[in-house]
Amino acid sequence: MNHPEKRIVDFINQHHILTLATCVENNPWCANCFYVWLEDENCFVFTTDNATKHAKDAFQNPSVAGSVVLETSVLGKIRGIQFRGTMQIPEKELASKAKFAYLKKFPFAALMDTSLWIVKVSYIKMTDNRLGFGKKLIWEI
Repeated sequence: MNHPEKRIVDFINQHHILTLATCVENNPWCANCFYVWLEDENCFVFTTDNATKHAKDAFQNPSVAGSVVLETSVLGKIRGIQFRGTMQIPEKELASKAKFAYLKKFPFAALMDTSLWIVKVSYIKMTDNRLGFGKKLIWEI
């Protein structure tokens, strides 16, 4: 399987909140979610209630986009990723692997009444100004 460049994976693993964008009938929506990255699967794992707007949207249109960013006002330190992929409820072995990884990072989630979801990523663009102003790293399946 084609894996993202190490600098992209390292950045993803240093953070834990993503912004997820959905769209149904030309009505876009954003949600922020705690996540864990499954490198072998190229996917973000997160939980959400199936009654949320973004979950309802994903049932109708699983194509999503999102971002993970470093919050800074220092121009030379700006880093972040933008991604797109498919949002879905994991099944079988992937569901077990995703649940284990998510609860290991966020044990409090065991007490929550939510569903486990993934975004299987197909494209990531990383901006890393530490490599030069506006430097982009692209990964695409």
